[in-house]
Amino acid sequence: MTHQMPQLPYASSALEPVISQQTIEFHYGKHLQTYVNNLNNLVKGTEFEDKNVEFIAAHAPEGAIFNNAGQVLNHTLYFLQFSPAPDHKEPTDKLAEAIVRDFGSFENFKKEFNAAGVSLFGSGWAWLSADKEGKLHITKEPNGSNPVRNGLTPLLCFDVWEHAYYLDYQNRRADHLNALWEIIDWDVVGTRLG
Repeated sequence: MTHQMPQLPYASSALEPVISQQTIEFHYGKHLQTYVNNLNNLVKGTEFEDKNVEFIAAHAPEGAIFNNAGQVLNHTLYFLQFSPAPDHKEPTDKLAEAIVRDFGSFENFKKEFNAAGVSLFGSGWAWLSADKEGKLHITKEPNGSNPVRNGLTPLLCFDVWEHAYYLDYQNRRADHLNALWEIIDWDVVGTRLG
């Protein structure tokens, strides 16, 4: 199985000013492409050669294959959750109900999610995921890890590696996270809940 780059459903400049064209060109066009290339080269001749990226991210031992598979999966979910003109500024239907049930309100969820992203030391990801019973969880994953490692279904993620925001926000990670809420495509995120 050859792993491919996800196709962006928007132009590289479409997310401005939240994410600049320059950041998309580097983050998506160079960083993600490198992870995809590395993963394809690393899995050749291994037990993971014919496995999809979700399986590899969930089951590969710590190391190069795991790191690159995690980053391919993470970045694919990340880039595909955005829209330059989302239909809704908040989740709807089943996802909205689950957020209120598990976090009290959408505003409280945003506050907790931002806090997770800001407080993660170093590089990594803030995640909203669902367990097998449908309960929602906010987790912090270091480096390239993904909630699938713990049997969770990833729904929403914020990338807090510096390359995700440094060209646009320098060291202002919190400003970057606050801005991302403007471009979340809640219809896409909601379909991940099932």
